[in-house]
Amino acid sequence: MTDLPSAAELPEHADFVVFGATGDLALRKLLPALFQRDREGQLPDGFRIVGVSRTEADDDGFRALVADALVEHVPASELDAATVQRLLGRLRHLTLDALDPADWHRLAGLLKDDAPRAPEVDPASVVRVFYLAVAPSLFGPICQQLDRAGLVTPLSRVVLEKPLGHDLASSRAINDAVGEVFAEPQIFRIDHYLGKESVQNLLVTRFANTLLEPLWSSRWIDHVEITVAESLGVGERGGYYDQAGALRDMVQNHLLQLLCLVAMEPPTYVGRENVRDEKLKVLQALRPLGPADVDRDVVRGQYVGSGQGDRAYAEEVADGATTTETFVAIRAEISNWRWAGVPFYLRTGKRMSERTSQIVVQFKEPPHAMFPGAEGAPSANRLHILVQPEEGMRLHLTAKEPGPGGIRLKPVSLDLSYAAAFGRRTPEAYERLLMDVVRGNPTLFMRRDEVEAAWTWVAPILEAWRAADAAGARPLPYPAGSTGPAAADALLGRDGRTWQELDR
Repeated sequence: MTDLPSAAELPEHADFVVFGATGDLALRKLLPALFQRDREGQLPDGFRIVGVSRTEADDDGFRALVADALVEHVPASELDAATVQRLLGRLRHLTLDALDPADWHRLAGLLKDDAPRAPEVDPASVVRVFYLAVAPSLFGPICQQLDRAGLVTPLSRVVLEKPLGHDLASSRAINDAVGEVFAEPQIFRIDHYLGKESVQNLLVTRFANTLLEPLWSSRWIDHVEITVAESLGVGERGGYYDQAGALRDMVQNHLLQLLCLVAMEPPTYVGRENVRDEKLKVLQALRPLGPADVDRDVVRGQYVGSGQGDRAYAEEVADGATTTETFVAIRAEISNWRWAGVPFYLRTGKRMSERTSQIVVQFKEPPHAMFPGAEGAPSANRLHILVQPEEGMRLHLTAKEPGPGGIRLKPVSLDLSYAAAFGRRTPEAYERLLMDVVRGNPTLFMRRDEVEAAWTWVAPILEAWRAADAAGARPLPYPAGSTGPAAADALLGRDGRTWQELDR
């Protein structure tokens, strides 16, 4: 992956339109990300930001709201006054009801008003990005209204936030509605995990170094673990989360995308469609799960009170009968030549013991004991890819402890911290992804066939859980602040393995 592009590589004139501009995502992530790109000189002079929401606010009111959000979400050391004023000067706001056709002429008038730009600027040359930070049920209606208002041009792009439906049928319905207006190359389905430096560095680690790629197969790798754990509960997302659950919220997108990057075949080069082609092949090669497989290889849990004052999930959503899962662990297999016989263990949960996202590639034990008289034993090598909260990699090896009197074997690690190695601020994932949308680069975004392949794979799990719920089953309880249900440990235990709980 290359660094973020310079301003010269971006279109000279662009309108970045955020629907849901006064919501949490826009104020906490999107606008701070645009601020950082402006601070780094990434946004050209002809870059406008238009906020659209139901909030009654004029331009100045919206600017005041964004200014407060920058103070809250941007480190004080990076919040220079000049950039703040420059970003605020780019902002406009329009109060609009997305479902009211009468309102849309005002948005058309605002976007077609090129007064801030030089008279010679051709409106057809302006890139328009429509970021839909709203409920998925509005994706289709908003796109249809954009089309009726004459706002969609060949240079337009639309960004869709997850969740993209709640199952395969609803996902297809959303994609069909958006696809009636925008061509597939204009649709950017965002997964912010793909913008993280550590995730992108996974591709570089595999394909730009000859050290690991020859070992990246079932011949040398014992198993792979992918963990995305959160220490917090559902908070203010309880209404959404109780309709989604961990499988839809995390597994169908984030975890399967990480699995694809670990398992994909080397593309001819890292380009716009090559990477997405190879990811799709991984999803299509995932071994399908039948009812018996779900019962054996999938664990669902729900956090309960810990006795230390932590509330149970059912208390947070005020529904004592809820069967929504807050934890999922899955044993998956990829049926292809490279990975046959290698289990991939996926795990995600809320109210876990710590907040961490990591990939563990566990290599096989040495095939022969070369040091029979040694003190200690050689441990299998493993590679930790740290996604959050710190980004980096650790390669665990066995070394001889210094000193006379025989050989003493000791596990050691080679550490790579991106912050320490490169000595500069690591951009947030949204910073890269938003600029890639403006540039029209879809490499780090999900294609429709990827999304549908992922939904196809998780569909039997959802169906099995519906049947279990009808029979009176409930998710397995686990104490808030723990590592999940004991059954998740047994998932690996029956294979003679254990989770790598902490990377030290």
